Amino acid sequence: MKKNIGLLAILVLLLPCLGFSDAVSFRLGYFVPQAKSDLWDIEFENMTFTKSNFQNTTLGFTYEHFLTREISLVVGFESYSKMQLGDYRDYVGYAFVEGDFAFPSDYEGDFLISHQFSVSITPIHASLKLTPLGRKSGFIPYIGGGVSMYIWSVKLQGGMIDFTDAWTYDDPDHGPIDVYGITQENAREETRFAFGFQAFAGFMIPFASRVAFEAELRYNYGKGNFKDSFKGFEKFDLSGFLISLGINYRF
Repeated sequence: MKKNIGLLAILVLLLPCLGFSDAVSFRLGYFVPQAKSDLWDIEFENMTFTKSNFQNTTLGFTYEHFLTREISLVVGFESYSKMQLGDYRDYVGYAFVEGDFAFPSDYEGDFLISHQFSVSITPIHASLKLTPLGRKSGFIPYIGGGVSMYIWSVKLQGGMIDFTDAWTYDDPDHGPIDVYGITQENAREETRFAFGFQAFAGFMIPFASRVAFEAELRYNYGKGNFKDSFKGFEKFDLSGFLISLGINYRF
């Protein structure tokens, strides 16, 4: 939230320096990640959280410069972040002198194996916006699209099962079973940058001489490269759908 407020404050302070009067929008949105890359898949396959747990609200801001009656240049951002705590679905933990080990969930276990998975995505957009009917009517539809720069981070903190570290446990009732070592991880990729694109459609309804209510659906597309803790995974999916409501003010 502090990052959102800081970005918004900087943009508002810069408005007088731009030298022309156009429009600004302040928006509250809801982001639905597409979550289609292997790190997302592994987390959803193994942990008790789901894709829907990573849907969350966003705070957004745009500045719009009118090029013609129907076309404008729009720059802006929306910021999304979500942290979710989950447990491994099919394993429980036991503590031994040799260390902590993951056993199948048929066992009672000494503890649940848990970690936090955190994702932060802030796309900064530059778009062309087409308002085919102009801005004089009581209902103003629009479409548009453009390029985006994504500022993103991923963090994973807590217990991780090392499936490459298999041990054999001789169960007196069931015989030998495979168990796995548990490590405590603080893996992170912080403040990475990626480029992509976005497309949107929406409408505005004026309710004062310079003020309008607006609603928009946007699709963001981007993929980020891992360089540190998650190196070896495929590109991280930053894409998703954003539904937003806001206030547009012309000045």
